[in-house]
Amino acid sequence: MINKATLFSVGLLATVLTTGCKTEKKPEEPVKVQTVTTVNKPLVIATWNTPEAVNAAAKVLQNGGTALDAVEQGCRVEEANPKNQTVGIGGLPDRDGFVTLDACIMNEKGDYGAVVGVENIKHVISVARKVMEDTPHVLLSGKGAEQFAISKGFPKEDLLTEDSKKAWEEWKVKSEYKPIINIENHDTIGMLAMDSEGNLSGACTTSGLAYKLRGRIGDSPIIGSGLFIDNEVGGAVATGLGEEVLKTVGSFLIVELMRQGMSPQQACEEAIKRIVTKPDSDFKNFQVCYIAMNKKGEVGSYAIHEWFSYSKFDNNGYKNIKSDFYLKDKS
Repeated sequence: MINKATLFSVGLLATVLTTGCKTEKKPEEPVKVQTVTTVNKPLVIATWNTPEAVNAAAKVLQNGGTALDAVEQGCRVEEANPKNQTVGIGGLPDRDGFVTLDACIMNEKGDYGAVVGVENIKHVISVARKVMEDTPHVLLSGKGAEQFAISKGFPKEDLLTEDSKKAWEEWKVKSEYKPIINIENHDTIGMLAMDSEGNLSGACTTSGLAYKLRGRIGDSPIIGSGLFIDNEVGGAVATGLGEEVLKTVGSFLIVELMRQGMSPQQACEEAIKRIVTKPDSDFKNFQVCYIAMNKKGEVGSYAIHEWFSYSKFDNNGYKNIKSDFYLKDKS
């Protein structure tokens, strides 16, 4: 015989079981990862007006090459141009008459190779790539870098052309070191590329400041300063007075700001702000410029002074773009 107590116990158990079923959560669906859609590839950008170099890089990409191949081949064009006096053969010498070259290259994996203070070797961007791919090191300097290049089959040649020698001899008359904004105080070419796979690579090559102290190294071959690539985020390169870029690790800063959500344009502007707001900054007397791209194919640029331009190749072909983005208020 079932009494009231038994009925109450059965009812309570049923309520608990039923309630448990109602509050049981269904397995959560996997979170969908939103991929970045690149809207503008392949893409090449480079500092200054360098159509031959950028078009050479673009041709590599159009033929299915990698971004790494593209930036190397693009930079080699300017290294072989004797009329360009800030890179490669024909570069203006240091104050003692020696042409010394610096270069670095960085791929989509974050691998990096660089050479500094190299004499007698024209294509230092390719030597930098050899350092990255064929050695356990990331940076070689001076005579050691020259010996390594020769061991890899790079020919020795005199880099001091007659035009650059003449300019140096004229400079020696007064021996005044005063870089002219946008003329001799910039690395000639820093280049970023995105290939058809959406991968990024970058490169810089330079003969450095004209008539510099022997042994001086600028920002161009230094990772995080003259160049930085993060294939998940974007890349940046610098041009201008290398000492100021080095002090603020500018290219790394730009990429990190893009990681935090800034556009390439916003990140470049913030990097320049870090320079000009330093205590006792003499920014009115030197130039620094940045260009950057992110994984979406968005591009940004910013400079302290006007007249900076950069080159761009995308689906619409080649353009040299005079940057309207520079520090307007210099008070």
